[in-house]
Amino acid sequence: MKRIVLTGGGTAGHVTPHLALIPHLKERGYEIHYVGTADGIEHEMMSAVEGVTYHAVKSGKLRRYFDWKNLSDPFRVIHGALQSAALMRRLKPDVCFSKGGFVAVPVVWGAARAGVPIVCHESDLTPGLANKISARYARRIATTFPECAKALGSKAEMTGTPMRPELFQGTREEGLRITGLSGQKPILLMTGGSLGAQSVNAVLREALPDLLPEMDIIHLCGKGNEDHGLDHTEGYVQYGFVSQELPHLFAAADAVLSRAGSNSLCELQALQKPMLLIPYPLSASRGDQVLNARSYEQRGLALVLEQEQMNRQTLVEHIHTLFARKDELRAALEAAPEVNGTARILEMIEEVQQ
Repeated sequence: MKRIVLTGGGTAGHVTPHLALIPHLKERGYEIHYVGTADGIEHEMMSAVEGVTYHAVKSGKLRRYFDWKNLSDPFRVIHGALQSAALMRRLKPDVCFSKGGFVAVPVVWGAARAGVPIVCHESDLTPGLANKISARYARRIATTFPECAKALGSKAEMTGTPMRPELFQGTREEGLRITGLSGQKPILLMTGGSLGAQSVNAVLREALPDLLPEMDIIHLCGKGNEDHGLDHTEGYVQYGFVSQELPHLFAAADAVLSRAGSNSLCELQALQKPMLLIPYPLSASRGDQVLNARSYEQRGLALVLEQEQMNRQTLVEHIHTLFARKDELRAALEAAPEVNGTARILEMIEEVQQ
């Protein structure tokens, strides 16, 4: 039996592509191991997956800004790298697949030290710091954007991103049943990613009196970000976190308000959902979401509202424009290239073992 080690974490975007690959890896007879941190979201998400053995190692965040933890985290990374190398020598996997995030760096280094072939995947338009470090050890690098493949050189190839088949199995009827919405008004779904988007949450809630007369709203606000004072607001439903219900909620939505994480963008593109993107600003990130959003806007696949320009009035105006142009956006999404990279990435995992 072949053995594979998967790694990646820090956010759900570094974990969900693994969930798309795991059923296919099982079909191909792989024994599957996942390496992450003991308390990260990757542990929470993978612990519920049957047939995957989880291993925890130390890791530290790779920050581009001052933080006192910058003094201690390099030692945690070194500790995790030594743990990972020992684990790889014990497991003797045939291949390691890394989805990136700071969690992956010590694991990739450990795999390289043990002579394990490595495939990395980068979702964003520009490579993150973790994948820049990991790329030197990888035999192949899969990317979502062609610009990223070009930046990473000859080892890289634009493949798209792995997607879970259940994402496409939702129904509007089940989405309406779950939410209790009638379906008689257009439905806007707002998603902020696994950690939520507090600034967008706040402005959307402020704008509810302007929006609810015309539309219903499904608000995926992030765990712990619910406003229970709005629980009985007609036409508005909120969830801190959803899992199995998500495909049905997407199916019920006529348009989506979202951050601009690459995995979310690919899923929304594949589902052909007209979208208004509010990327994390440069002041709060390395700017990857801004670049992702601009790429989608330039290709006519989405509308964009910069967070610096977001307030109650501009958000309402952009949401109205989103619904006015939804047919145009949906046509562009239908004509766009395939973004589901599951098949090609599985091929790459096999190729590096030959």
